[in-house]
Amino acid sequence: MNYETWIGRETRAADRLDEGLAARWLATFDLARPHPPIMPQGIHFALCTPDAPTAKLGEDGHPARDTSPQSFLPPFPHPRRMWASSKIHFHAPIAIGAVIERTSRIAAIAEKQGSTGPLAFVDVSHETRANGTLAVVETQSIVYREAASGGLALSPPPLGESTFDPAGWDAHQTLTPDERLLFRFSALTFNTHRIHYDAAYVTQVERYRGLVVHGPLIASLLLGLSATALGENRLRSFAFRGLSPAIAGEPLHLVMRKTEAGYDLAAFADDGRQVTAASATV
Repeated sequence: MNYETWIGRETRAADRLDEGLAARWLATFDLARPHPPIMPQGIHFALCTPDAPTAKLGEDGHPARDTSPQSFLPPFPHPRRMWASSKIHFHAPIAIGAVIERTSRIAAIAEKQGSTGPLAFVDVSHETRANGTLAVVETQSIVYREAASGGLALSPPPLGESTFDPAGWDAHQTLTPDERLLFRFSALTFNTHRIHYDAAYVTQVERYRGLVVHGPLIASLLLGLSATALGENRLRSFAFRGLSPAIAGEPLHLVMRKTEAGYDLAAFADDGRQVTAASATV
């Protein structure tokens, strides 16, 4: 199948950042209501979320894909889907009460051969407007992989005996994302991907060692670290890339340091395994 015919396909969505959604986002991250009522960067992850009917969800919980004109994402045969990375540009802050419009477009498609088998990549460009003003432009990269064999070792490996050393980083926070945090973030983003809540599925089918912490949840936590260090809504750009799964119930180290180009940010497991790499400019 010629999947490149999906390039240029668009979908549009509308939403409103009402008081209830704002309160739930702030509560999830233990934040007080801001004054003036401008929401923290990252709130766009919870806006214009997918709304496929339950009957049209695939086995993994994501909306099923097919060859119809209504199928926004191409129907690759690879069943495992991951949010690989994002490049985000913040143009304007988003206030509580704002009317939201988002246009999403398939920007690029590529198929590659990885060390573990064939991979398919889709870049989706999202333009989010708040009250008619361009607020956020994001290019999201999604990767699809083959099904995991039953004999495959669980990933990532168990925590080793070494410990993360924050030396060389200007800021360091530690937290343990637990099942409650994962549930709340899935609810905020209307994300039904079973790797975030179904323990039997995640270990037996996808072969992860435990429930997987969402990539955009880690990104939101890193955005929170930057807000603590620099102030709210200070970032002009933010890019993050997943390197290894973070497992619920295990400590996660968030770090940040100044560079000549801006800031480096990262998330590490307790034994020093890097989970996420990120960068930002102000």
